[in-house]
Amino acid sequence: MKSITLLSIAAVLLPSVSAHYRWTSLVVGSTITTAYEYVRQNTNDNSPVTDVTSTDLRCNVGGLASGATTSTYTVSAGSVVGLALDQAIYHPGVVNSKYSIIHPKPPANLVLFLKVYMAKAPANVSAWDGSGAVWFKVHEVTAITNGGTSISWPSVGMSQVTFTLPASIPDGQYFVRAEDIALHVAESYGGAQFYLSCAQINVQNGGNGTPGPLVSIPGVYTGYEPGILINIYSPIPANYTQPGPAVWTG
Repeated sequence: MKSITLLSIAAVLLPSVSAHYRWTSLVVGSTITTAYEYVRQNTNDNSPVTDVTSTDLRCNVGGLASGATTSTYTVSAGSVVGLALDQAIYHPGVVNSKYSIIHPKPPANLVLFLKVYMAKAPANVSAWDGSGAVWFKVHEVTAITNGGTSISWPSVGMSQVTFTLPASIPDGQYFVRAEDIALHVAESYGGAQFYLSCAQINVQNGGNGTPGPLVSIPGVYTGYEPGILINIYSPIPANYTQPGPAVWTG
């Protein structure tokens, strides 16, 4: 009887101790690569970035220093790519995925939304820091609202995000940066929590498209955007404004 009680307590506590996570693996098609083989390893110990003015917002804490030990994966334009996480997520709104929904009904104590940015390196992406107005958004999963009655997050419970590289994306080496923003304590400035990592890819067989709008990271957010500085509980937002630039579709 005592063991059953302890197991029950552990089951309740597990989501809180496993709440934080890292993007660790590049996804290409149906393949999930080895952790940190193509994703720049950070030193953040699963903690979020909260300062939108910090260069840590670019590839996470320590991410800018780990390029030399990170490989670059060659893919063709039009391929499905993305990033996967290091553990199953217990919280709503984490990622889009067609794999591994390990916890399909997580507790509603953390709300996030998802977006993916890319940036074209001037040469070798392994030696680049992603500085300047070079980032463009290629994918996002935003909130669904219905005039203030409810707000929901379609990316609930997933463990990876994938998207299709536009066929017109120019050849070259790129960062692919996945970003979740947790909004559970975002009612005050600095409360939004950013979970992010950068993968490295080399695009071939591309086109002559012009990705944009281009933004800088940091610089893309002030922290005062209505989709970042927001109380999601009371009153329930009648609508939701996705922060950042428009998605480039090619």
